[in-house]
Amino acid sequence: MEKRPTTMSMSVRGEMEKLSVEQLKAVKEQTDLEVNLLNDSLNNIRTATTRLELTSSALHDLSLRPSGKKMLVPITASLYVPGTLQDPDQVLVNVGTGYFIEKNMPQAKDYCDRKISLLKSSFEQLVEISSKKKSISDEAGLVLQAKLKQMAPTSQ
Repeated sequence: MEKRPTTMSMSVRGEMEKLSVEQLKAVKEQTDLEVNLLNDSLNNIRTATTRLELTSSALHDLSLRPSGKKMLVPITASLYVPGTLQDPDQVLVNVGTGYFIEKNMPQAKDYCDRKISLLKSSFEQLVEISSKKKSISDEAGLVLQAKLKQMAPTSQ
């Protein structure tokens, strides 16, 4: 299936053809840098979403346990201490920068679900922006190659 240039990409290409080789190189470098930063942000959002989904699953598992249940409580990523579950309906929710809020189980699950929805929405928006930046970068590369080819002496 052939990809037809859109009106926007044709106007972008027209504007790029007016630029000098140095300007095109700068545009290409800048957009490549922006695409890389956006991809890093996408990876961070993906990681955060996965963590929240695991948290939501852990909340569900915790809600099924009876009071008085002995368990290991994570203090850090690699340090666990023995503990006893006092009230499976009350949890502490980490809301960032070292702040925790006590919530009941439905409120904690709702918090996780809302954060997951927000992250997924942000992810979709960044994918769209990254795609546009990538097409601008690719277009700048094509125009740059064409200009460099024109400038090269033809030896025969």
